[in-house]
Amino acid sequence: MVTPFDDPAWASLTGPHAHFAERFGQVLRYQVDVAPFFALPPEPDDGVWADVAALAGPGQTVTVHNALPVPADWEVLGRIAGVRLVDVALEAAEDPEAVVLGPDDVPEMLHLVERTKPGPFRKRTIELGTYLGIRRDGELIAMAGERMHPPGWTEISAVCTDPAYRGQGLATRLIRAVAAGIRARGEHPMMHAAATNTPAIRLYESIGFEVIPRPDFVSVRVPGSL
Repeated sequence: MVTPFDDPAWASLTGPHAHFAERFGQVLRYQVDVAPFFALPPEPDDGVWADVAALAGPGQTVTVHNALPVPADWEVLGRIAGVRLVDVALEAAEDPEAVVLGPDDVPEMLHLVERTKPGPFRKRTIELGTYLGIRRDGELIAMAGERMHPPGWTEISAVCTDPAYRGQGLATRLIRAVAAGIRARGEHPMMHAAATNTPAIRLYESIGFEVIPRPDFVSVRVPGSL
């Protein structure tokens, strides 16, 4: 049996996020202005890489689970080790300073992401779920929100704070506030982090998340001509 933890992107795109999915053959991806994630089926056949290439296009970079041998004519750009974190003891709580961010806030959100590099965030990523922010003197200085949505779970993502305001606990407050909304729907919070991002992992563990195994990912470039 495949669980949401085996491939949250596949579980999301075949479940609550199906309306964001693009498909070619057996491969799915999020619409390109929403998120960069591709998803391979749990038991792909020999034509899966041809489907990836057709969906991505020649010369494009794709990141997928490192579950299959990469074809010899595809360039491997890197392998990405990460961890998955699940809520086991998080104290979720609404935050009086947190505001719900909407489409009009996207330019500021993109600017904050550019300054802080929390991971992929595109102009329509906000459509994946609720995003909360904290402002000071009218400026957006911290945010967090919902991304992948396997059935029964919601990923907390885009957790970032302007460097000038770090050390004030804003990220923790926003994680708790986003988690409160997730819990109110009867779902469970989860997170992802790069395995090398030990400060973030320590923070998430300290507030009630537990690390569980996650497959590595491989980033590859589709051949320039097919």
